[in-house]
Amino acid sequence: MEDVILRVENLVVKFNLRGQVLTAIRGASLELHRGESLAIVGESGSGKSVFVKTFMGMLDNNGWIDEGSILYNGKDLAKYKTEKEWLTIRGREIAMVMQDPMTSLNPLKTIGAQIGEAIRLHQGLSGAALQKAVIEMLADVGIPNPEHRARQYPHEFSGGMRQRVVIAIAMACRPKVLICDEPTTALDVTIQAQILDLIKALKKKYNLTTVYITHDLGVVANVSDRIAVMYAGDIIELGTTEEVFYTPAHPYTWALLSSLPQLGVKGEDLHSIKGTPPNLFNEIRGDAFAPRNPYALKIDFEVRPPYFDITPTHKARTWLLDPRAPKIEPPAVIRHLNSTHGGGNYAK
Repeated sequence: MEDVILRVENLVVKFNLRGQVLTAIRGASLELHRGESLAIVGESGSGKSVFVKTFMGMLDNNGWIDEGSILYNGKDLAKYKTEKEWLTIRGREIAMVMQDPMTSLNPLKTIGAQIGEAIRLHQGLSGAALQKAVIEMLADVGIPNPEHRARQYPHEFSGGMRQRVVIAIAMACRPKVLICDEPTTALDVTIQAQILDLIKALKKKYNLTTVYITHDLGVVANVSDRIAVMYAGDIIELGTTEEVFYTPAHPYTWALLSSLPQLGVKGEDLHSIKGTPPNLFNEIRGDAFAPRNPYALKIDFEVRPPYFDITPTHKARTWLLDPRAPKIEPPAVIRHLNSTHGGGNYAK
C-alpha cells in the first residue's frame, strides 16, 4: 500500500447558490493507496460526495475547484476543464457506483444495451464479442441466467439486482479506482451484505482500488482498510480502520461512534450529537465542530487546528492532541471499545 495512486492537496471547492458562495470543501488533503479500500464517513452534508466527484469532473455547473490539486498518474485533474479531457479519466480510470440505481439506469433501454454501451466505449468491442462480454459481466456480478436477463428492462429487476447492474456498468469500463457512493443505502440488510461481498470479490479479481462513501460505520468496519472522517468539508481524522474504531482522537469521531445503536446500553438513551453542522455560506473560524463539541477548548473557537500525528498511519485535526492541551478522557463508550481491543494509546 506504499504506492499512491491519487493525491489530493488542499482542495477547496465552491458553489454559487442564488448569488451567494458556499465553500463545500475547505482545504481537504488525502492520499489514496493503490489496491486499498478507503472509507469516507461523516454526516449528510459533510462534503463526502462533492469531494469524490471532483476526481471525475462531475461537479454541478455552479460548482468549481477554487484551490488545490488532484494528482493522478502525474496529471493534475483540478486543471481539467473540457469534457474531452475528463473522458480520458471518467469510467476508464475512475468509475462510480451511485446510491440510487434507478437514477443511473435508462428505463427505456435493456440492461444488456446499457452495459454494452460502456463496453463498446471503453473496450472497443462490437458484434458477437460485445454480446459475449455483456453476458460475462452480468455473470461476474452474480446475476443468474444472464442471457435472458440482458434482454430485460430495469423495472423487471429488484433493487438489489439493479444495484448489481450499476456495478456491472462501472466495471465494464475496466477502471483502476471504483468509488461506491452509499451503495447499500436503499437495500435491506441481507442484500446489503451480498452487495458488499460482491464489491470485495470484484476488487480482488480486477485488482481495484475502492473508495466507499457512507454514514454507516457498521458498513465501514467490514470493507475498509482505512477511514477518513469528514466534517464541514474537511477531513478531520484519518487512520487505519482499527485505529479509527478503537483509538479515535477527534471529538467528532467520538460522537459518531457513540451514536452507533449496537454500542448503546439497554435502558439508556442512545447518544445523539447536539446542534447542527455549520453554515458553509459563512467563513468558519477555528475548529468547525467546536460549537457542538462538549470538550472544546477556547482556542477551538479561534484557530483552526493543524493535523497532529498519533502514529505513522493515524492523524487528527484537534487541539486536544497538542502537548499543551489538558488531558481529556474520551467518553465511556470509546474507552470501553478501546479496552475490549486490548488498550491503546490516547497519549499526546
